Amino acid sequence: MQPPNVPGSAMEVDAGGEEPKYGGFTRFEIELEFVQCLANPYYLNHLAAQKYLSKPEFVAYLDYLQYWSRPPYVKYLTYPGPTLKHLELLQQERFRRDILSPDLVQGLVEEGMKAAVVWHAQG
Repeated sequence: MQPPNVPGSAMEVDAGGEEPKYGGFTRFEIELEFVQCLANPYYLNHLAAQKYLSKPEFVAYLDYLQYWSRPPYVKYLTYPGPTLKHLELLQQERFRRDILSPDLVQGLVEEGMKAAVVWHAQG
């Protein structure tokens, strides 16, 4: 999945009061789908391997996406824990470099699995 390339803000509406569509989807839908992909450590590794994480405009986009950590947006995230944790880590230049490491990717995968086991055990 390529990162979205959509101008404007997620809450932008046209003169008719409707949010513009991009390929049939609203900006909200596109950004929700993309930000949730950040929960996947393999996807983060892919972004780094494709050099997206070293592009200043993409780093700025990741900073912009931090609005997902606040109400009312956070309630739409399926997996808010790993999504927001990875979004926060992506703000750090060192993490954006280090995510190329298979060991770091595997560590994040294992951490996510352990968290899921603990969550299910508590439920």
